Amino acid sequence: MTAAQSKKTYDLSDVLIDEKAIASRVRELGADIARDYEGRPVILVGILKGCVPFIADLMRAIDLEGLEVDFISVSSYGRSTKSSGVVRILKDLDCDIKGKDVIIVEDIIDSGLTLSYLKEYFEGRNPNSLRICALLDKPSRRKTDIRGDYIGFEVEDKFIVGYGLDMNQRYRHLPFVTWVKEEK
Repeated sequence: MTAAQSKKTYDLSDVLIDEKAIASRVRELGADIARDYEGRPVILVGILKGCVPFIADLMRAIDLEGLEVDFISVSSYGRSTKSSGVVRILKDLDCDIKGKDVIIVEDIIDSGLTLSYLKEYFEGRNPNSLRICALLDKPSRRKTDIRGDYIGFEVEDKFIVGYGLDMNQRYRHLPFVTWVKEEK
């Protein structure tokens, strides 16, 4: 964070997506995944840390025998509000995904740089199938040709926080989605 950024104060805006809407949409996504993978085991791969509330609710909404969950931790933002474009793996998967159906679970698809990197990285491990599920999609910021297969909500080009999404590790605990407005 620069000295100029540390002098700015931030405030939260109105609720963009409330708890009830999130819960309803997550149940719909879970039902879609269960229908698409009926009779087949699936591995949900959550991208830490932002996915935690979403993946916890999503996995409970997926009625599938043999559902597995694993996590990967990557860094592309650091302490900035914009992706650096450089993806570093901080924690890799614990399970082998070769020959398995995998769904990457992300909090938000923004520039798409992280997901493009991870998709290529996972494809190199030869899964049977690889799809993407994201709570939020911000297509106006896309820098790659990546698309989600299961999307909760499309959002505007604002800095979104809540329900796992953070600003400098703050606001993840909010049960709703909002955006940060900057005050000078």
